[in-house]
Amino acid sequence: MQGAARPNDRARGNARPGSRVGEIVEWRRNAEFRLGTARSYVLGGIDVPAAKFTFENGEGKLLSGLLESPEGTPRGWAIFAHCFTCGKDSRAAVHISRALSRAGIGVLRFDFAGTGVGGAEGEAVDFAADVTDLKSAARAMTTAGMTPALLIGHSLGGTAALMAATDLPDIVAVATIGAPAELEHILKVFNASDLDTIRREGEASVDIAGRPFLIRRSFVDAVEQVDVEKAVAALRRPLLVLHSPLDQVVGVEHASRIFVAARHPKSFVSLDAADHLLADAADANFASAMVATWANRYLPPLVADLPQVEAADGVEAIETLAGKFQLKVRSGKHSIYSDEPTSVGGLGSGLSPYELVSAGLAACTVMTMRLYANRKGFPLERASTRVEHKKVADMMPPDRFTRTIVLEGPLDEEQRARILEIADRCPVDLTLIRGSDVQTDLVDAPLPKQSSEPAA
Repeated sequence: MQGAARPNDRARGNARPGSRVGEIVEWRRNAEFRLGTARSYVLGGIDVPAAKFTFENGEGKLLSGLLESPEGTPRGWAIFAHCFTCGKDSRAAVHISRALSRAGIGVLRFDFAGTGVGGAEGEAVDFAADVTDLKSAARAMTTAGMTPALLIGHSLGGTAALMAATDLPDIVAVATIGAPAELEHILKVFNASDLDTIRREGEASVDIAGRPFLIRRSFVDAVEQVDVEKAVAALRRPLLVLHSPLDQVVGVEHASRIFVAARHPKSFVSLDAADHLLADAADANFASAMVATWANRYLPPLVADLPQVEAADGVEAIETLAGKFQLKVRSGKHSIYSDEPTSVGGLGSGLSPYELVSAGLAACTVMTMRLYANRKGFPLERASTRVEHKKVADMMPPDRFTRTIVLEGPLDEEQRARILEIADRCPVDLTLIRGSDVQTDLVDAPLPKQSSEPAA
């Protein structure tokens, strides 16, 4: 499959807008939502939350969510529903949300009431409430101008997504990961004594995956009545089913039942040796890439936020035969040398290939900021950007470009913020993040010119 996007590996901190900071920097102005305020200063990393998004569920209780916003203009929005024993910060939730954001799709991931996280501790687990929470999240996002088009759910969250989608007309496609085809399966994780206590006393605190959950008799009664396959048959939307054949929690036969019940278009992707929680980073990355690529079919195409100023001439690299790696790189009337450092056998006479890529990102960043500052009349005296490239283990793809920006001049905080915001929308930045199509043609070398002198 083409165009798989890498997960957004940024983490969030509290860097002052306009300060000299590492990683690819993004700052967004405060966005006032109907039910909360989202604020995001963005730096590099993976473990720190995204922009906060809180909203009221059907019972008027505040739920805590995080927004993974894409760089540039979003092509669409999605909601991620976490698994039964997870929360919005599970590996699957983070990787898939950030993969979609890299593909230009913004994602809300939030904690269901009853998960014991995000301020919902002490709430009883209620599948019907989970479905209602998804609908409330969709309404809140729509009110905030971010109408969701995709629902993605993991395990029981996938089943909740299937049930909620039928009542959300703006949802155009649904993806599930390790979702059960019937809710009675959930009761198998309870001890028989816990079930007896719930039925006898009306509720009980049940330890699941090392955490206590308040389970009421209404939950047990409800799961026996929900017909998941009937809801899938009525979905009438594109469906992606991801499941591991080695899933020891929800067997792969559940994926078969969901897939058979669904109408076309529908797709199935095997997660091979993955476990139910996608604990291995490679499995989470693979699932992320599949969801992001599949979603591309059902959303508007990506468009450049800022058009390329001028169509570029082709670039030619030709060996000089001086040294092992030295090349002469030409485009029109311009030429430079490219080489590798002496430590790997080069002459060190020019930029390495990755340094050339970094140079393109740095140059495009500065030019884009300059164009924007001039257009807005901002007093930007000089801008500079330093870009470094490195490989990061357990990240897919493993390439990270760290960008450091310096803005000189009497700019106020708002002007600095807006210039930094536009830096993340430069054409080369978007090309690197969203991926490209590379085509290769093999042609014959030109024949040497023959002399016009007559033979002796």
